[in-house]
Amino acid sequence: MAVRLVALDIDGTIVPPGAPGDGLPSPRITSAVKRLRESGVAVVLASGRMFPGTARVARHLELETPVVCQQGCSVHLLDGTMTHEFALDGEIAREIVAYARELGHAYEWFNPLRYLVSREGEASREYGRVSGIVPEYRADPELSGVVPTGVGVISSAEEANLVHRELVARYGEALHVLDFPTVTVAVAPDANKGHALSLLCADLGIDRHDVVAIGDSVNDAPMLVWAGRGVALAHSDRYALDVANDVLPDGDEPVAQFLEGLMRTR
Repeated sequence: MAVRLVALDIDGTIVPPGAPGDGLPSPRITSAVKRLRESGVAVVLASGRMFPGTARVARHLELETPVVCQQGCSVHLLDGTMTHEFALDGEIAREIVAYARELGHAYEWFNPLRYLVSREGEASREYGRVSGIVPEYRADPELSGVVPTGVGVISSAEEANLVHRELVARYGEALHVLDFPTVTVAVAPDANKGHALSLLCADLGIDRHDVVAIGDSVNDAPMLVWAGRGVALAHSDRYALDVANDVLPDGDEPVAQFLEGLMRTR
């Protein structure tokens, strides 16, 4: 395949798992990305982070391409202009809030630039850190006037799978449900990294078969499927591993070596 674009997840992929919220790609990964760009390959970040946290890494890598944010809920230019956004059905969002309240769980209500949470906790603090935003805590985020691109039920590692199954049973294909360790996130059915990447590539005139995507999580699986070549890492969750064409060993060095190899192949 002729590689024309490489799509990179951030957390757990070009920034190691467990890195602090302000962590950045290693010097070797940064250098490999620069050399890819200089050879004519477009490099795009596709992250679960909100725009500020994604843009910070993009600027560190000196990228000029658009970025995919919030699991694919939005695509932005680096000046902040939003080129694509996928809002969640408002009625469904409010029903999920009611479900979270029935269970006694905290919940999050967000759009590409604002992150509102009904109750403070470690999950919301960590997402705020990596996303480069300050969470807004209020008892009734759904009354904030923010039109949501997503709603998340914050529970526990033991309960998250149960919440996931319940939302899928209730709404089926009307939602795209993402199961993270302690948070179950519901977004619009077309709000995923694969769809966002397809729109971005259409804007750039790049065919899917000329795209390599690298990621490690459930929110990366759609873009690993869509790309001509999908690559996961050894620590990836089952969703990413199930659909990847290749699996790299964990660590910065294997990712950097893979990117360097793409440049040599080109």
